[in-house]
Amino acid sequence: MMRKTTITAIAALLMPAAGWSVDFDGASRGGGIMDEISRVELALPAEALVPEAQDKGILDWLFGKSEAEWTIMVFSNAKNDLERFLLSDINEMELVGSSKKVNIVVEVGRMDGYDSSDDNWTGVRRYLIQKDDDMSRMGSKLVQEMGMTDMGDYRNLAAFGKWAKENFPARKYMLIVSNHGSGWEKGLRRSVVENKGISYDEQSGNHINTPQLGAALREIGKLDVFSTDACLMQMAEVVYELKDSVDYIVGSEETEPGDGYTYNDFLGPLVARPAMTPREVGRLTVDAYSDHYDRINQGYTQSLARVSAVRGLLTASNAFADAMMASGEKELAKSARNATINFAVYENRDMYDFARRVVEGSQDQNVKAAGQALMDYITGSLMIHSRARDSQGGFWSGPKQYTLAKGMAAYFPSYSLAAGYGDLAWARDSRWDEFVTWMNQP
Repeated sequence: MMRKTTITAIAALLMPAAGWSVDFDGASRGGGIMDEISRVELALPAEALVPEAQDKGILDWLFGKSEAEWTIMVFSNAKNDLERFLLSDINEMELVGSSKKVNIVVEVGRMDGYDSSDDNWTGVRRYLIQKDDDMSRMGSKLVQEMGMTDMGDYRNLAAFGKWAKENFPARKYMLIVSNHGSGWEKGLRRSVVENKGISYDEQSGNHINTPQLGAALREIGKLDVFSTDACLMQMAEVVYELKDSVDYIVGSEETEPGDGYTYNDFLGPLVARPAMTPREVGRLTVDAYSDHYDRINQGYTQSLARVSAVRGLLTASNAFADAMMASGEKELAKSARNATINFAVYENRDMYDFARRVVEGSQDQNVKAAGQALMDYITGSLMIHSRARDSQGGFWSGPKQYTLAKGMAAYFPSYSLAAGYGDLAWARDSRWDEFVTWMNQP
């Protein structure tokens, strides 16, 4: 919700903090500046700005926001064991800060129990990110206190996106959701610690499932780029749910380290060249992430999907599934599935690598043709940019050949479909669920 006000009201709001003085004497002569002011309106948030926000940073925002090329919106749910990492992310953003051409706005939530830095405040707050070199505490100006709202409720994600677009208008928009992630899964199959949904809020016990994520993006309205600074989200089941709300999607097939994105590496080049296209910003996001983990020799996956090609993925995967089921090569399908590169959620496997293994082993020409077409479509049309680095293994798992993955995972259970899968748009529109069921029959 916006409230319109004249420049005189804005001047009244800002004079005490900025030391303004304006000569309005022209009004007594029936013209001049008052005539101009009466014809000008600027939008202010309906919610009152906190006193700390009423300074030159907000003044620059008020008078420069119509010129912005990008608004980067970060929904940073730190109400869980990622708190210290997500607060560090905000300090990384502050190393760059917003400019007249690039707005960086954050909704961040905290709760008691994990990290006591930065005065150990709790609740949910909205910030306009400003340049600050102190990595030990947040230096940006607080725009709005939200109380202890539920960051696991998709309606609050939608409310943040709408608020950011209304109050920080730009030619292009990117939304990043930063938290735990577990791909498409609707519920917690084992325990809270092992299997978290996107934007898991430990204070409320809620998280956002895939259909809810799609609903949130539809309510926010068109986005140019959507990115998940979270684990396991680059899946056919997820991107298909979002296909009508965004042009490009950035995500990881595998888990992300606690550090997640290195935001200064991503935002610095964008602020330096704000005329970047959405495609360029998507590539930049992949490269900033990948370059960081290359430098420290840590395995990863990260990719950029062209959403206009997602419907074509449905067509190509349906043709492949139909050919496989018609061929009767069920044992090949099972052995290929079991050998395909998988991720921290065991049944999440790379679509390209699966098709490659089937094509290499099949004796059916229709299967070979459909499998090759699916592979070509993934690397030629769907995935604009995909990077990976093999893992050397660690305490929890052995080495992983992530370079076999080409950017898009799918659900490959070796048992019956999990509860909630049938609620997905992908399950409704594709024949993937029928294919998986066929594969798992004796």
